[in-house]
Amino acid sequence: MDITTGNIILTGSLLLFFSILAGQRANKFGVPALGLFLVVGMLAGTDGIGGINFDNPGIAQLIGVIALNFILFSGGLDTSWHTVRPVIRQGLMLSTVGVLLTAVLTGLFVHRIVPGFSLSESLLLGSIVSSTDAAAVFSILRSKSLKLKNHLRPILEFESGSNDPMAYLLTIICLGLVMNPASSVGGAVVRFIVQIAVGGGAGIAFGLLMVWIARRVRLGYTGLYPIMIIALMYIAYAATDRIGGNGFLAVYLAALWFGNHKIPYRVSLLNFFDGFAWLMQIILFLTLGLLVYPSRIVGIIGIGLLVSVFMILVARPVSVFTSLLFFKMPLRSKTFISWVGLRGAVPIVFATYPLIAGIDRAGVIFNIVFFISLTSVLVQGTTLPLLAKWLKVSEPDQKMINSKPEITPDDISDLFEVRIADGNEYAGRPVSEIPFPEGARITMLRRGDRHIIVTGSTLLESGDRVIIASQNRADISQIGELLTSTGSPAAD
Repeated sequence: MDITTGNIILTGSLLLFFSILAGQRANKFGVPALGLFLVVGMLAGTDGIGGINFDNPGIAQLIGVIALNFILFSGGLDTSWHTVRPVIRQGLMLSTVGVLLTAVLTGLFVHRIVPGFSLSESLLLGSIVSSTDAAAVFSILRSKSLKLKNHLRPILEFESGSNDPMAYLLTIICLGLVMNPASSVGGAVVRFIVQIAVGGGAGIAFGLLMVWIARRVRLGYTGLYPIMIIALMYIAYAATDRIGGNGFLAVYLAALWFGNHKIPYRVSLLNFFDGFAWLMQIILFLTLGLLVYPSRIVGIIGIGLLVSVFMILVARPVSVFTSLLFFKMPLRSKTFISWVGLRGAVPIVFATYPLIAGIDRAGVIFNIVFFISLTSVLVQGTTLPLLAKWLKVSEPDQKMINSKPEITPDDISDLFEVRIADGNEYAGRPVSEIPFPEGARITMLRRGDRHIIVTGSTLLESGDRVIIASQNRADISQIGELLTSTGSPAAD
């Protein structure tokens, strides 16, 4: 096929279209769509039936950075601070100590089983695959509509959204050691501390700035508001990176701050970023699939399978149980967190750094990382709902009833239904005693065959189904926790 503008657009559009169809079909059989996007990219590549010759890790890395910013921002925007605040210490331990332990354990295992790999090369590979992938975790948890007990969902989403900086720094440190064994580890540690501190501070600062601008800037066309926020998002990433901070952390924290404040056109922004995040995920996974030569994967399947099994059954559980050692949490919850060690696009993007640096075993490292990510998404992602049910950490799905069209920024509501669990602490108490987030209200109550108009003095009963209106879609998880929990978060 001739390389023309029309052919490029046609090919890209066809890949997007067939990826969406394949993803929808895959979801019906319980297979995560993201894994199918990778497979579609591989089939369209040089070794596949599409024959598209794409072998440019630099462009793939650029696309990865652009897409990851969108994915992280969308995830932070849709995360309620009320649900994150009780578990922030657990999330931080998983995103720092957990990542470090995963990297070290995986690196030592690779050094033992892979002939010819030096310790620094093995630790480099372990660092690349050490973080859970935000794109995979966000999309799988939300597309599967998993309602989890014991604050599990905010823990997993906060971990995946905040652990990339640690993996990135470990990757850069180990890559430096491979290229220059005499480089200073102490200097790298200082750099890590600076990146985290500057990235965190810049993220909050840019979150404040976004809220201030969104409330005060009046644009002639409402469709420009999402574009303005996109510009601020990329400014946050690039400016933080320029001053020595971690841009990914800054973008996630800025979105978390921005999304938890009252802003104009909230629902429009949430829907826009949610849809665009899916587009970015598809483009990212397709691109990374195109970058892979399946014929080169065949030679590392044995090693890749051993490393995948080790990470799933040993490295991830050890890092999770160690990180959460001093937190009171049920064994079944820790076990479920251990299984949600999803690897996806982020490790593959990080694996392009050795390729661009041109180190000797960069190709082998990239292929092993790709295989690990693919097996993780397909194996762990596919079994999440089944394992959640088996471990009894899942609740019945929340049923979306309706969504009002946007009329004015303050008049928008999402309506959803929640069943009050048997033994819930608010059963037998009046509605006025429920600590709902601001902007959320019970509009109607269904008790058996009766529909009851709710007032502040209405007493709730176990089994009641309440219809709740909320101005913030991110509040759904918090309200669900309030009304469906049957005890304290630490109770088994």
